[in-house]
Amino acid sequence: MKLEASSGEDMEPAMANQHFAIFETAIGPCGVVWGERGITGVQLPMGDEAKTRKRIHQRNGEVTEATPPAEVRSAIDGMTGLLQGKPNDLADVVLDLGGVPEFNRGVYDIARRIPPGKTMTYGDIAKKLGGVELSRDVGQALGRNPCPIVVPCHRVLAAGNKPGGFSANGGVVTKLKMLQIEGAVVNHTPNLFD
Repeated sequence: MKLEASSGEDMEPAMANQHFAIFETAIGPCGVVWGERGITGVQLPMGDEAKTRKRIHQRNGEVTEATPPAEVRSAIDGMTGLLQGKPNDLADVVLDLGGVPEFNRGVYDIARRIPPGKTMTYGDIAKKLGGVELSRDVGQALGRNPCPIVVPCHRVLAAGNKPGGFSANGGVVTKLKMLQIEGAVVNHTPNLFD
């Protein structure tokens, strides 16, 4: 798996020459934002294409819609396939995570190693980063994940393998749908708030 601009002086993502594209998936219209050094963002569906496009502009400012280059097209194909139930770890997708805190990059690196159809807990990731007391920090990092699907935050569960939170549009229902597509087993009984 490839993470670029992860340390050193060049910490900011390359804002110049950033572009985006909308693509249709089994869970709705998603978006991808890219620059010269890789993908800088993935937008989960916001209900319809216009709302997804609006959210991309809210988060990324003046990015222009464009035809994706080959490597971004390949990432889109991988994400689309994954959301159709075709296992793909998306490890070959190059991300530009410049400007993302080092701790968060560590969380994302571990999350990217979770295979489709499998899950980990916030505590599991926290232990790999130094101790279970970091579980809340792991949850916060995943809540700020700029590249969902590629960084599969939906595969990270709360204690007891319960779904926990999910900040994407649709919340836990979207998370559960993505996990169901991948064939993951989740300990969840729907309640009034789902």
